Amino acid sequence: MSEVIVPSISLNDGTSIPALGFGTYKLNGSAGVDSMVSAIKAGYRLLDSAFKYENEGAVGEAVRRCGIAREELFITSKIPGLRHRYNEALYTIEESLFRAGLDYYDFYLIHWPNPSQDLYVEAWQALIEARRRGLVRSIGLSNFLPEHIQRLIDETGVAPSVNQIELHPYFPQQEQREWHAQQGILTQSWSPLGRANAALQEPPVVEAARMHGKTVGQVILRWHVQLGAVPIPKATSPERQLENLSIFDFELSREEVEAITGLGRADGRRKDQHPAHYEEY
Repeated sequence: MSEVIVPSISLNDGTSIPALGFGTYKLNGSAGVDSMVSAIKAGYRLLDSAFKYENEGAVGEAVRRCGIAREELFITSKIPGLRHRYNEALYTIEESLFRAGLDYYDFYLIHWPNPSQDLYVEAWQALIEARRRGLVRSIGLSNFLPEHIQRLIDETGVAPSVNQIELHPYFPQQEQREWHAQQGILTQSWSPLGRANAALQEPPVVEAARMHGKTVGQVILRWHVQLGAVPIPKATSPERQLENLSIFDFELSREEVEAITGLGRADGRRKDQHPAHYEEY
């Protein structure tokens, strides 16, 4: 399997990130390690994990087995909802490193704001301290709304480098993406294909795939890139991993991007996980 070279994007803290990553949710144990190693050999350099995925050990093992130098990889994890208190957050980051057998994480995010607990500022202060100690290189968020992010900036003076949000053709998040861009925050996309939902059969997607000689999945991932977002698809087969990477040799027209964005729905979320009220435990 040939390796695809993925472009990099500069972040507001001086670090950089690959323009496409590899999701590891539900990739556990030896099979998960094999899938991650396969992905790295295909050309993925960003692996996205979380404390709650219970696969940080598998991620670390994949890093050791893949044959690629550690400094060429970008490994992400996330702090869970029950660990937002300052001291708990710090030792959770340490535990993440122990689990993975890594000296540092490239990115560490707060997984959800859990606003009813009102502890996410403490968690953010812990991430700032973890970065100061060299435990993590860059810090960011996942599933935060603009009002949550603005509060963090106002109270700590530190903006996140990235915010990872649900983003796919049925839920393009235009207002949130625009707010991120104004603040210099990179948007990452989880569930970028909508987890094989009906968007793959939508006429604008199918027609763009026909026009460019690409698959519908490649068209949707390319749509993310042209929106300025970093998609993080998951795939277990080497063929699909390579297919998902092979999106940097074509470009959608403005009309095609707009037609796919136009598939957005008011009820586009896959589940009832609105960050204003959803609680992750």
